Amino acid sequence: MTTVALLPMKANSERVKGKNFRDFLGRPLFRWVLDSLLAVEAIDQIVINTDARHLLAQYGLSEGGKILIRDRKAGICGDAVSMNAVIADDLANVAADTYVMTHTTNPLLSAATITAAMSYYYEAVQGGRGDSLFSVDRVQTRFYREDGSAVNHDPDTLIPTQDLEPWFEENSNLYIFSSESFAKTGARIGESPVLFDSPRGESFDIDTPEDWEIAIAVAHYVLQIDEIRK
Repeated sequence: MTTVALLPMKANSERVKGKNFRDFLGRPLFRWVLDSLLAVEAIDQIVINTDARHLLAQYGLSEGGKILIRDRKAGICGDAVSMNAVIADDLANVAADTYVMTHTTNPLLSAATITAAMSYYYEAVQGGRGDSLFSVDRVQTRFYREDGSAVNHDPDTLIPTQDLEPWFEENSNLYIFSSESFAKTGARIGESPVLFDSPRGESFDIDTPEDWEIAIAVAHYVLQIDEIRK
């Protein structure tokens, strides 16, 4: 079984300028999840599809070992291009049995969580329960529509939120799939995906300046806890 991690990375970002290379507690943002991927023994290769090879070099990252840097084709550059188009290009050029995809904007995602998700995916595939996996946040709270009507509860019969039906929010942290499942849907989520409830403290996806500040605060806390446990 060959497992390839896909870590797309672009030079520019709209809402948090240059975020992939911005300092995040002493390391450029991209290094956090890259280091987590490198720590997963079951991952054979990490493919960085990018238009920023020159910036990676400035931050000391070059091709070699597990890392393959692929220059992004002009036709799939730009904010309007679907990420599935970038993934399709990688799949067409780098063969593997399993693909693990994450983002540089998920700095708190740990090697342990990636490993657990891979095990869950393999069990689901072997047991015929699914063909792909994506990570989610489990949510149990009261939702309303814009007009004030209730979505998932009866306002006249309040029950504890922990007894509400759980809903699951895609958190864009982690996707696992095969070329076969991707071919069926043209997307990283296949026809019969399984949901992986990832640790809430790791599920931040930095998309806005506010996300950045929250992730910094959580990272400080996680690092302090790790230091205490040593």
